[in-house]
Amino acid sequence: MMIKRDFYIDGAWVPPQTPRDCAVIDPSTEEACATISLGGQADTDTAVAAAQRAFASWSISPLAERRRLVEGILAQYEARKEEMAQAISLEMGAPIDMARSSQAECLPEHLTAFLEAFDKIDWIRPLGPHAPDDRIALEPIGVVGLITPWNWPMNQVTLKVIPALLAGCTVVLKPSEEAPLSSMLFAEFVHDAGCPPGVFNLVNGDGAGVGTQLSAHPDVAMISFTGSTRAGRAISRTAAETLKRVTLELGGKGANLVFADAGLEAVERGARSCFNNTGQSCNAPTRMLVERSLYDEAIEVAARTAEATGTAPASAPGAHIGPLVNKAQWDKVQALIETGIAEGARLVAGGPGLPEGVNRGFFVRPTVFADVTNEMTIAREEIFGPVLSIIPFETEGEAVAIANDTPYGLTNYVQSSDGARRNRLARQLRSGMVEMNGQSRGAGSPFGGMKASGGAREGGTWGIEEFLQVKAISGWDSAAEG
Repeated sequence: MMIKRDFYIDGAWVPPQTPRDCAVIDPSTEEACATISLGGQADTDTAVAAAQRAFASWSISPLAERRRLVEGILAQYEARKEEMAQAISLEMGAPIDMARSSQAECLPEHLTAFLEAFDKIDWIRPLGPHAPDDRIALEPIGVVGLITPWNWPMNQVTLKVIPALLAGCTVVLKPSEEAPLSSMLFAEFVHDAGCPPGVFNLVNGDGAGVGTQLSAHPDVAMISFTGSTRAGRAISRTAAETLKRVTLELGGKGANLVFADAGLEAVERGARSCFNNTGQSCNAPTRMLVERSLYDEAIEVAARTAEATGTAPASAPGAHIGPLVNKAQWDKVQALIETGIAEGARLVAGGPGLPEGVNRGFFVRPTVFADVTNEMTIAREEIFGPVLSIIPFETEGEAVAIANDTPYGLTNYVQSSDGARRNRLARQLRSGMVEMNGQSRGAGSPFGGMKASGGAREGGTWGIEEFLQVKAISGWDSAAEG
């Protein structure tokens, strides 16, 4: 078992000031695979102080220096990518093939996109021809606290750390205590890439401890958080006392609108997407809205897709799904499946309990409910497990009304061969993102939602601008620009 109690503060690995052990559980076996320590107020204060000292120089560092650091992190990943995939697979249960192809590969994808966006930013720009001596400057906001989840660990760490560093901010990262190993490896990448002391810091902890401490800290200028809507509200309340900026990427309950002209291939694709990462994705298309003429066939296809989706330990190769991250999440998903049955939804695949032949690990049977109404609990709450709810609709207007009838607004999906319809729906759906006909959003596209899904925009130019503030300047001497 690995022992990883130290934190990365001010350019060095240091022990916690008051050790408080926390076991990292392998969700495939339910056994401890590592021991970390949860930080306390003294650790948080030390990390923030280091970041505050480093901000004076990093905030005015040459753009080329910031770029070189990110390029160095990318080089470290390329040399150690298998370690990253293994860490993610072990800590949160992603099947190893998926960890290699998707989970770990978020790092190079995001770093490359951020570097392209970084080169296009106009850091000091004219206000306009009417004010030739005015300038608008983009400047780093200060020390930022970054709080990341366990479900896509490198996706969220890189979507926060990299743009903050490129913006000229200094950071304190608190990764999820459920999946800290990949973030600690990332810290090694940052160190070996030559990051100046204090620019990047990592303190492990839980939300009630280090998370709250960062949110309340008077020297932290901004909190960027990804996680549950409930936790996002708590962070916002705490941060309000010090008037810091808060950006939130929260839960979702994505609707996938499948029209008859899209065919049954769209149904199978939608079900596979719902089950991907064992359903532990905030942007998963968990509500499948199907046009009535395709409805009965769609149920059969979705049920077959669920039955064909295997479960296996994360270490096993193959195209299967792994376990949920922990026992609490398993209990929650089981309770929601039972609630779906009790409220009258028709169970057509999967159901409660462990998959056949499984006696340990937090595994869930890929589950499909039909005849769901949008008032049922399974259609309202984010389940965060491989559970698909199928809802029929008659008209385009009804489909839009059902899709928008949710507290969330992260990602919606449209499947139709009618381009005019797709364009209409893309504008009418109340979500930060709309993906159509299985086409992924392009590199540098902003990730984020609206309503209870939060208002963050992570990725590309928008992701860097989250960490910048605007300064208006008059009397600028353009002759002295050099």
